[in-house]
Amino acid sequence: MSTIEKYESVIGLEIHAQLLTVSKMFCRCPNRFGSLPNTQICPICTAQPGALPVINKKAVELGVRAAIALNCQTHLESIFARKNYYYPDLPKGYQITQYEQPFCTKGEVFVRFKNGDEKRIGITRIHFEEDAGKSNHESYGTLVNLNRSGVPLIEIVSEPDMRTAHEAGQYLRTIRGILRYADICDGNMEEGNFRCDANISVRLKGTEKFGTRVELKNINSFRFVEKAIEYEVQRQVLAVEDGEKIIQQTRSWNSAKNITEVMREKENAHDYRYFPEPDLPSLVISVEWLDKIRAEMPELPKQAAERFKKSFELSDYDAAVLTSSKEMAQYFEKVVAESKNGKSSANWVMNELLGRLNAVGKEIESSPVTAGQLSELIVKIDSGQISGKIAKTVFEEMFATGKDASSIITEKGFVQISDPAALENAIRKVIESHPSQTAEYRAGKIKLLGFFVGQVMKETQGQANPALLNELVKKLLDQ
Repeated sequence: MSTIEKYESVIGLEIHAQLLTVSKMFCRCPNRFGSLPNTQICPICTAQPGALPVINKKAVELGVRAAIALNCQTHLESIFARKNYYYPDLPKGYQITQYEQPFCTKGEVFVRFKNGDEKRIGITRIHFEEDAGKSNHESYGTLVNLNRSGVPLIEIVSEPDMRTAHEAGQYLRTIRGILRYADICDGNMEEGNFRCDANISVRLKGTEKFGTRVELKNINSFRFVEKAIEYEVQRQVLAVEDGEKIIQQTRSWNSAKNITEVMREKENAHDYRYFPEPDLPSLVISVEWLDKIRAEMPELPKQAAERFKKSFELSDYDAAVLTSSKEMAQYFEKVVAESKNGKSSANWVMNELLGRLNAVGKEIESSPVTAGQLSELIVKIDSGQISGKIAKTVFEEMFATGKDASSIITEKGFVQISDPAALENAIRKVIESHPSQTAEYRAGKIKLLGFFVGQVMKETQGQANPALLNELVKKLLDQ
């Protein structure tokens, strides 16, 4: 057993998800990404004297929707608090959040892996808070942009139930998928509206006591989350093996060097001097409003997967892949609606399309092949216009050029040969060219039928109708 294998990692994630509201959490400034710096601000989100916050009802609704989607217990009364710390992009000198009494606790999600296994990950709590501004560090100094200050967030805090970087990555993808399905957050990590902090410790396998926790801050991609955790676990194991004491601290991920680096010694909760927010009353949610939000919940990934399994006779794995994102599910459903072939649509989306998209680093929404184009290709296969083999060649051209199947088939002369007379000529030519194999077949070696079918396919450049070809080859060989 290697040194690393003697230990197990204990991982918990804190996800910060910006809510899809029109305005900010406590003022009417636009919640809009990409505007010119310091143009989406007002006295409230810049902490001018005398400005008072008023809570955004839509933000609360989206938070409650997240609580329902993540199987949490929603509390009818919760309290806002001030988290006190100083940083240039935090104009008030404190952040409005929730601490002792969050609006929901005790949730869970089930994460599915490629091998079909599923794991339950507990959710400790979800609470509301406002985002801070953003500091842009340049060579000549630091500039502060307060457009993001006051943008509504939910923080989703997991239990320390993950044991590998892969589990953490899959959990993060699962949460993002659920939030996107429910129109709570658009999950764009590059724009910073879906961010993750990872809390990591290591311990010898078989022990119950947790090790000292290290926090990795604000990681902005799934791949970096997994790489950062893998590095940090290895760093802590080697340090413990060398007799070093792990120090509780906050570290950042340096993607250029593929290492974690110290930011600061880790603060404890008392360092933030939390106290109830005096300018906001308790947040009270009525049972009637909670029931109304629950009744209006959109379809979630697990429900979509069950529907796909039932409607299109898909496996658990296929249904999970095709519902892994809202855009993926919508793309697949458009293909099925036009092709009328669920199983074939699933195979083409999962195997051909996703394989090529992954190879070039694109998401389904950036696919050069539209759902309508893919469904047209499937219809041409099912109608016998082209063979499955030719279809793969056509698809490669579609992916590379964005052209539709009909244009490529016409340009390349890929129309399937279904004329019996034309096929019989090709078959007779092959039979005459292989007298010894013909004699062996007629002597009882019927397995050679596949040899002749393959030779005719070569002769017709893969354009022979497979079903008709098999029938005619057998007929002529049996004469």
